[in-house]
Amino acid sequence: MSRLPHRRLVLKGAALGAGALAAAPPKAARYVNPLVPHRADPHIHRHTDGFYYFTATVPEYDRIVLRRSRTLRGLATSAESVVWRAHPAGDMGAHIWAPELHRIDGKWYLYFAAAPAEDVWRIRIWVLENSHPDPLQGSWVERGQVRTAWETFSLDATTFTHRGTRYLAWAQHEPGMDNNTAVWLSRMANPWTLEGPQVRLTTPELDWECVGFKVNEGPYVLQRNGRIFMTYSASATDHHYCVGMLTADDDSDLMDPGSWVKSPVPVFASDERTGQYGPGHNCFTVAEDGRTDVLVYHARQYKEIVGDPLDDPNRHTRVQPVRWKADGSPDFGVPVADSVREGV
Repeated sequence: MSRLPHRRLVLKGAALGAGALAAAPPKAARYVNPLVPHRADPHIHRHTDGFYYFTATVPEYDRIVLRRSRTLRGLATSAESVVWRAHPAGDMGAHIWAPELHRIDGKWYLYFAAAPAEDVWRIRIWVLENSHPDPLQGSWVERGQVRTAWETFSLDATTFTHRGTRYLAWAQHEPGMDNNTAVWLSRMANPWTLEGPQVRLTTPELDWECVGFKVNEGPYVLQRNGRIFMTYSASATDHHYCVGMLTADDDSDLMDPGSWVKSPVPVFASDERTGQYGPGHNCFTVAEDGRTDVLVYHARQYKEIVGDPLDDPNRHTRVQPVRWKADGSPDFGVPVADSVREGV
């Protein structure tokens, strides 16, 4: 397996991950889980209009859906709208995966992965744009493919800004590398165009990143406490699927791979006690109080899967609060058990 130059693995990360895996299951759930059944790769955006906007991968892999609510719990029962469908032929015709909704410079953008209907594993990153203030209205314009350094398997794009610069992070296979995907970062010229070099931040090299498939994918950023935390998912999408984390100082050069510290163990993983398996492809949002960070992810309620995990529709969207350690790093704990409790 290849190694990333200047990679720093810190021992304190082992304590972070071990603590997350060994933590006792919460006695009570803050939210009802699962929040939205049969929705994988969830993304929840809390907008300034007071609404939470939700999108995710549907089991049929053939459309992009949106729903909204003024509360996180309300997303469970809010109406779902289909805002875009896969093409019957050609590009964007198959494997519509992992949409993310972002508001950039007064417009809405949906980032997602898709393949041609005639070549379903030729998966690339695509972007839709909507200038209407309400993403459930207006027209979604196809802005095209995000062009990276290579025409190879690529997916799971997310975007964020740091100190006035917009970045795109995504997963992609690098030609000649013995892996499925690594996580990459680039600056952006506009919401659908990369600018300058792209750098590899993490590649699957540790045992827990290489079970079934050698995968680092699904990056997402949380900026807190003078640091930038980038979570990502690793291994096959069965019960081995788990979350790793990179950390960079707020004042560091994010385009320098040496700025990022990689935890040597998962920070979020399956838990037999709570009956949740394969948690991953997470994002972050904020609770109704405007202060509490919330982890959004998918997981299954059973371990054994018949056939290809990608054909199993039972990855459900789940949410739980993020807790913070004394050193300012996040503590995700374990995926909470299913709940019928009232949210607060």
